[in-house]
Amino acid sequence: MTLSTHVLDTCRGEPAADVQVTLQRLGQYGWVTVATGITNTDGRLADWVPAEQWLVGRYGLRFDVAAYQGLGSFFPEVTVVFDVTDPDRHLHVPLLLSKFGYTTYRGS
Repeated sequence: MTLSTHVLDTCRGEPAADVQVTLQRLGQYGWVTVATGITNTDGRLADWVPAEQWLVGRYGLRFDVAAYQGLGSFFPEVTVVFDVTDPDRHLHVPLLLSKFGYTTYRGS
């Protein structure tokens, strides 16, 4: 595994299934999509980034929150930007989601 994520809906107290997630890497001419995926019934997404695309660099995880929460979503999307300095080390970037806020951290 190179990168995994887990989306938890803190308002419902359960995993957020079917959230579309896009991974982008910052290149010389802007952001380039590396992988896309959808969280499973446990709110998890793993083994979705091609190993040859997981390099040192700056990445952004874009979570399509509006499609999950519906029209009343205050944040239509959440983007978490982070740097990869050691592509051999697994990274876990979870998202704790509520209707009016979110939290993220570097997991294990």
